[in-house]
Amino acid sequence: MFARKAQQQSVWNPRLVDCPEIVGAQESDEVLEGVVEDVLFRSDDGRFAVIRLASDVDAELSPTHTAVGDLGQIAPGENVRLVGRWSQHPAYGARFRVTSFTPTIPSTEQGMVRYLGSGLIPGIGPALAARLVERFGPDTLDVIATQSARLREVSGIGKQRAESIAQAVRQRRAEAETMSFLHALGMGPATAREIVRKYGADAPRVVRDDPYVVAEQIRGIGFRTADRIAEALGIAGDDLRRVQGGVLHLVGKAVDDGHVFATRTQLHDGLEQLEVPSDALDEALQQLRTRELVTIEDDAVYPPPLYRAEILVAEALSALANRPKVKQPVKTHDHTLSDTQRSAVEASLGTHLLVLTGGPGTGKTTTVRAIVRAHAVLDRRVALCAPTGRAAKRLSEAAGVEAKTIHRLLEWNPATGHFNRNQRSPLEADLVLVDEASMLDIRLASQLLAAIPQSATLVLVGDIDQLPPVGPGQPLRDLIASRICKTVVLHEVFRQAQQSAIVRGAHAVLEGGMPEPTPTGTKGDGDLFLIAATDPETITERLVQALRRMSVAYGFDPLADVQVMTPMRRGPLGTAKLNEVLQETFNPSTEHAAAPTSFRRGDKVMQLRNDYDKEVYNGDLGEVHRIEGGVTYVRFDGREVQYKADELDAIGLAYACTVHKVQGSEFPAAVIVMHNAHFMLLNRALLYTALTRAKKLVVLVGDPRAMARASRNALSYETNSKLLDRLRSLAG
Repeated sequence: MFARKAQQQSVWNPRLVDCPEIVGAQESDEVLEGVVEDVLFRSDDGRFAVIRLASDVDAELSPTHTAVGDLGQIAPGENVRLVGRWSQHPAYGARFRVTSFTPTIPSTEQGMVRYLGSGLIPGIGPALAARLVERFGPDTLDVIATQSARLREVSGIGKQRAESIAQAVRQRRAEAETMSFLHALGMGPATAREIVRKYGADAPRVVRDDPYVVAEQIRGIGFRTADRIAEALGIAGDDLRRVQGGVLHLVGKAVDDGHVFATRTQLHDGLEQLEVPSDALDEALQQLRTRELVTIEDDAVYPPPLYRAEILVAEALSALANRPKVKQPVKTHDHTLSDTQRSAVEASLGTHLLVLTGGPGTGKTTTVRAIVRAHAVLDRRVALCAPTGRAAKRLSEAAGVEAKTIHRLLEWNPATGHFNRNQRSPLEADLVLVDEASMLDIRLASQLLAAIPQSATLVLVGDIDQLPPVGPGQPLRDLIASRICKTVVLHEVFRQAQQSAIVRGAHAVLEGGMPEPTPTGTKGDGDLFLIAATDPETITERLVQALRRMSVAYGFDPLADVQVMTPMRRGPLGTAKLNEVLQETFNPSTEHAAAPTSFRRGDKVMQLRNDYDKEVYNGDLGEVHRIEGGVTYVRFDGREVQYKADELDAIGLAYACTVHKVQGSEFPAAVIVMHNAHFMLLNRALLYTALTRAKKLVVLVGDPRAMARASRNALSYETNSKLLDRLRSLAG
């Protein structure tokens, strides 16, 4: 059902007014209007400001108030309308905590003088502002916006200057009106800025036309928020736009859950749960297909890009598998290779498509090195890549040849918004080897396969016992299941690897057993320890103690060398809470200002989504190097990347990460937190993936019952995809 509008309460101050039109506002929300006298503090990341606000434009005669919150780049002289609540700070007294704000246009002559002379309008200073208002009175802003030629009636203003002033005022007025419209619909500052950035002056029209499409295109607006906006705009609960919005929401949710498409049954049931008329599903799907917002094949409803990606992957893999190749003689004198490893090298020289898979300690790295060497001997051009920067770096060290992330290999072009390497301009390589291929989702797989030359050999190296890709689809698993190409499975754990308690523990988990800890008092290569605790507070304390002991006993830097992993983002042992504790423990704030800052110099952070322009990708780990002038500078593998205040939602603290987020990475040491509160996510693949992220030391902290539950739960991650069927069909 649509949300009800909250009724507001008036308070004592005559400048505090009711705001019943604020959709989704809380009953205790208040509105404070006035002019910004001064910005007392703005955090380095730009997410927090403290301002002094005069509640009347005549600052000398009216009281001032302190307001705090996300106020963007608000500047002295601006008129604003703030929505929020009063609070009492023990040191700083009464403060108005802002939940949203709207720049407004002053209506009094005093306000216009202050507004125009504040520096917000280029070309106008205090003296000129006073002369303008003296000449045009209360109509000053209207005259500037609509009759700019009249500005030349004031001395010191020529034709060019008049037009420049008029353009600036019109732009500020349009921004104020747009932000006022968006805030009145219940959107916070960050979301409103995102909408304005995407749609510009068209934002009100786009939102009015279909708030549900906007909800799918802008981060931070979900279906429920779109529902509230739609209600405020008078869109009925059975409006077809609402049904279409529900369908898009459900298809997007399916993709977020790892599916390539949603079924009609899932959509029907999902609409029922959203309390959206499900009897209009067919009509909504037809409209969405006409608008090219979905692609429908039988019972499957795809986002169009994923449908095209699945078709491309199926056709490209089938073409590689079916293309004949003259087998090259093997020129390797490495007698340390096992028969299975040698068969993988031979297969890479005799086919265009090969899968190499196996668990830890089975010799994948040695085999990759032998494959690369065999092709190099034949003067074949070799391109090595992996989905993440850490995996690419590890592959480079293992193979002795430079490896790149897949995104860098494909050469993103910011000017075109596409990769330079594609079907029209394929990679210049005879062998393309991809490590950690189990992380490939259908989108990334399609982009890579589009750039593989017809004459090249593609070798996919991965471990399908790990967690599935974060994105939609499981191309490697489907390819192996299709049996259309040669798959070499490495089973034997080599003697040296057997000395590692981590390797032994990982294989024990695959068999449904518990890892066996390293005996107390001993120290080896690949140690594994268990610290038992059952309540979250004790687990957190033991986690911090373990990190400190690892520093003393093994010399590991708690930030650079050790990765803390946990299954969930929320809860007392989720990443949000653990990051808060670990940041304060290992990188405490040196700020004494009355404001929280999200990031600090020295913080360990992670990129949360692909940014092709900055060349940083989902899962990349970095360190905050400095924060200056509202810009946060983060170092990723020695390269500094800049984040403006409105870009900071692309990174997050990474002292603790979910296991999913560190797929493809390897660390000297890891601490794995497990508790029965995580029971929904506890499974064999998750624990196995976590264990295999560490090379030298693993510490399991938490409830042994949770760990046992994870190892016993052989959950199979099934995703909606037709790739397997397509591969089998194309194989004939």
